[in-house]
Amino acid sequence: VQLQACGGGLVQPGGSLTLSCAASRRILSHSTMEWYRQVPGKQREMVASITRTGATNYADSVKGRFAISRDNAKNTVYLQINSAKPEDTALYYCSADFLDVVTPEAARYWGQGTQVTVSS
Repeated sequence: VQLQACGGGLVQPGGSLTLSCAASRRILSHSTMEWYRQVPGKQREMVASITRTGATNYADSVKGRFAISRDNAKNTVYLQINSAKPEDTALYYCSADFLDVVTPEAARYWGQGTQVTVSS
């Protein structure tokens, strides 16, 4: 398993939750890391990304509420969900857009999903 996501669960509307994604050091050091989410019957959508240098990008639907970060010492990427809304309910996936220009090698890695349910 290249990526291991965890931290999902039940959160009340307005509440907070932190998702974690553990990766190998090689993957983390060569990848833009991303969080996606998917609900049944809909396409998977990217909600946040962070480059190797720490630049972040967010979907409009989560901007100002979600925060993505990476801890290279722990080989982990986080997604902090704040001010949760019922429409944030989804299966959340972490993904690595991997590029090693030396080898060279390019790949897309996916973790298993972790369910987030926002409900009172």
